[in-house]
Amino acid sequence: MKYTITGDNLQFVNVELGPNETLHSVAGAMAYMTGNMRMEAVMEGGFMSGLKRSLSGSSLFLVKYAPQGGVGVVGLGGRVPGKILDIDIGKGSWIVQKTGYLGAEPSVKLDMAFQKKLGAAFFGGEGFILQKLSGQGMAFIAACGDLNVVELKAGEQYKVSTANAVAWEESVSYDITAAGGIKTSLFGGEGLFVTTLTGPGKIVIQSMTLQDLATALIPYLPSNNS
Repeated sequence: MKYTITGDNLQFVNVELGPNETLHSVAGAMAYMTGNMRMEAVMEGGFMSGLKRSLSGSSLFLVKYAPQGGVGVVGLGGRVPGKILDIDIGKGSWIVQKTGYLGAEPSVKLDMAFQKKLGAAFFGGEGFILQKLSGQGMAFIAACGDLNVVELKAGEQYKVSTANAVAWEESVSYDITAAGGIKTSLFGGEGLFVTTLTGPGKIVIQSMTLQDLATALIPYLPSNNS
């Protein structure tokens, strides 16, 4: 499998598949494909696996792409203005925010991941259930805004504004901690809690969340009173 990621803030991942190669994606991710590409909805792993994918923010059915009679190309795109990131899952499993999964080679397993602490479930911004990517092969994730990839050393910590943590290697521990004193929590603009990520491992941070984007657009939306 060959691929390129093109574009600026509305990106494509352009995947070239040869004979006997396939790609899976979440439903609705396909933007274009060559005429010889076959697209088929599959419930990979059976009903229970599909149900767990659905609960984690993905789709009950995945879409399988396979070229017929030679090399084919399929282009996947995110659903909001943002970036697409490629991850080599063969180097280690990743935890991804809900709805972050875009597509992957069939050797990559998509499953649910639960927050390890109750505080994360209530204040983490992405809910109790996250996504876990494991196995072998390349995977693609998408998120709103620009992405910053940081590699944390053992014991090194980053405190990230709620919901801005897109993904992190499974070796990174995740927790929710207080943003600061009462005055900071009330007037600092970040809420009562922040996400604390502790290395070793890579983390991915987004510059804007989907909620931020929606909030910024509300004043410009037409209303019945206008």
